Amino acid sequence: MELKLSREQALVQKMVRDFTENEVKPIAADTDLNTEYPAENIEKLFRYGVMGMVVPKEYGGAGADDLAAALAVEELSKQCASTGDIVATHNGLCCGPIINFGTEEQKQKYLRMLTEGHKVGAFCLTEPNAGSDASKGTTTAVLDGDHYVLNGAKIFITNGYVADVFVVFAMTDPSKGTKGISAFIVESSFPGFSVGKHEVKMGLHGSPTAEIVFTDCIVPKENLLGVEGKGFNIAMNTLDGGRIGIAAQALGIAEGAMAEAMDFTKSRIQFGRPISKFQNTQFKFADMYVGIEAGRLLIYKAALTKMSGARFTLEAACAKLHCSELAMKTTTDCVQMLGGYGYTKDYPVERMMRDAKITQIYEGTSEIQRVVISGNILR
Repeated sequence: MELKLSREQALVQKMVRDFTENEVKPIAADTDLNTEYPAENIEKLFRYGVMGMVVPKEYGGAGADDLAAALAVEELSKQCASTGDIVATHNGLCCGPIINFGTEEQKQKYLRMLTEGHKVGAFCLTEPNAGSDASKGTTTAVLDGDHYVLNGAKIFITNGYVADVFVVFAMTDPSKGTKGISAFIVESSFPGFSVGKHEVKMGLHGSPTAEIVFTDCIVPKENLLGVEGKGFNIAMNTLDGGRIGIAAQALGIAEGAMAEAMDFTKSRIQFGRPISKFQNTQFKFADMYVGIEAGRLLIYKAALTKMSGARFTLEAACAKLHCSELAMKTTTDCVQMLGGYGYTKDYPVERMMRDAKITQIYEGTSEIQRVVISGNILR
């Protein structure tokens, strides 16, 4: 099998790589240090078609495929995982379910808002007592005439306090467990919608994370996404796709850290020679390279399987597990290679290590990925 990018995929990769080098890299350290949402760069990414790039052209998007989207997130995350996270969430977790499950009217309205309208999207599933176990959610949606009334709160919402459009999951029939969950498209302007606590995090300081609160929030009946009771299926399908994006983010972090460590070890002289000449250093780089190449193949396989229309749950879980574990190990090893310098903010590897950790947690922890993988292979 020939693993060669299409012309379109290669063009996306080069465009985003150049953008990352010229626009993202120069501000990455300040974005982290100042906990600052990179608003200007996100606006530029809208103009370049990266935000909403998977949206079909008839709804204002670029009509790119899933592999191109993964390549974009990978390139951005080499220098700023926060920017990669914002893009991955917008494309995969907000645009994705509307593309896959929305009515024609919903697509025309909301996909255009999320592309041509430059509105940022988010995904609301996690609650204080419902993380890995989504069935324990307590946010409710009650039909009242021509609208639903939502009450409850969601936490750890990426893009939370900058987003305008949210895909929200709520219980329409709490007695049915997961079969009582429904999905809705909610605008931040709807009555009863509010933003709660802004999270202070270990890493991803440029990616805005917040609590979202619904207090008798009025959501028009036509904003039900799919049908009542099928929200859990929509959420799981969306997370499968989102895991490809997080795998790409993690891969980019690992690649960025390895590149920084290679540059440092080539110029750092100890005991009369560059530390890149020591076998211990060389073997670590060899292991990193193999892990990165394996991760790339897992991402490609997951994306291509999704693009074929086949079930891709297993492939996405494998890519997400491998790449997130790889990102944490690679960044930790790179900090060690830089020694005391690696522990300071003078070099980006300490930021990359902090950013890497969340990839093992969100959109399904490493433990959940192992549950998914084992359940599929032992079926």
